[in-house]
Amino acid sequence: MAARVAPIASIGVPREIKPDEQRVALTPDAVRELVGQGLVVRVEQGAGSGAGISDGAFERAGAAVVDRDEAWGAHLVVKVKEPQPEEFAYLRPDLVLFTYLHLAAYPAVGRALLEAGCTAIAYETVQLDDGSLPLLAPMSEIAGRLAAQVGARLLERPQGGRGVLIGGCTGVKPARVVVLGAGSVGWNAARLAAAMDAEVLLLDQSPERLRRVEGLRQGRLVTLVSSRGLLERLVPSADLLIGAVLLPGDRAPTLVEEALVQQMQPGSVVVDVAIDQGGCIATSQETTHTDPVRTIHGVQHYAVGNMPGAVPFTATEALVSVTLPYIRTIAGRGLLEAVTDRPELVSGLNTVGGAVCHPGVAKALGLPNRHPMACLH
Repeated sequence: MAARVAPIASIGVPREIKPDEQRVALTPDAVRELVGQGLVVRVEQGAGSGAGISDGAFERAGAAVVDRDEAWGAHLVVKVKEPQPEEFAYLRPDLVLFTYLHLAAYPAVGRALLEAGCTAIAYETVQLDDGSLPLLAPMSEIAGRLAAQVGARLLERPQGGRGVLIGGCTGVKPARVVVLGAGSVGWNAARLAAAMDAEVLLLDQSPERLRRVEGLRQGRLVTLVSSRGLLERLVPSADLLIGAVLLPGDRAPTLVEEALVQQMQPGSVVVDVAIDQGGCIATSQETTHTDPVRTIHGVQHYAVGNMPGAVPFTATEALVSVTLPYIRTIAGRGLLEAVTDRPELVSGLNTVGGAVCHPGVAKALGLPNRHPMACLH
């Protein structure tokens, strides 16, 4: 049976309750745009405090500052992170939820969405014809830069690292940084590490993707086509290993097995940015900003599931800059017209009316996949 999606008359912005998540899904400037379009915007009290945005700023922009129930009671709810178990009760058939979902890594969230019959659109699977992910790109850029920054810090001896300066110094070799994946995360991680004068090896299975970044490379940065043999040679020699692999909607592939991690030098560092999709390094365990590091086989593992949450002001502004046009279209035109006007939203639909409608998510959850348009009509 096709899902009946209610007309969009109001937009709700709940306060994020995932541990250490300080971002917010709208800014006052975005609220002003939506209110000017004739829409009602409800922002939960305190939703913007972590990003330095007061309730008063939202009210001056035209939003109603409300309690959690009222924010979740809107027709369209926009968030930053996937619903937490305490929020599952707010999911319902007439709700359109627009947020990062990462259902491959959080199957319990997928089951809750399906049981509630909720229409859920994932920022991270909205995909343009050229394969790019416009709503993931700014967070990938931030996460990649943070990966190099965090890794450099963790290599310091007081932080438990080998005591290696990432850029070395005159007469002393720099750290070796191995980056798995040359997408937005990997390229930004590699570029910043190279700017810090590290020796950087950027691996990807796609020669075409490596060719695109080759002309932009700088410093001691080398691009290499990835293979199992190459990983076996390079991973044990890495001072800093950054996992930056993504399959839209699906679980990240495990590229580095535990045996390889065991061969790394004590005090070396792993930063697994792919942890949002389950991680691409076998020994990674999801951590939080308040307790970010696990030491496994003498190797420090940083695998925070919401890395951009460390810089909520920057990350909120960056996120809203790309999501606002989609929010405006969904709220102003209704979901069916929105996916017609912006076809890339079709790939963003993860669940509709109790059905999974993204092939990667369906594969990860082990469930049948339906075409989203069949669900919407």
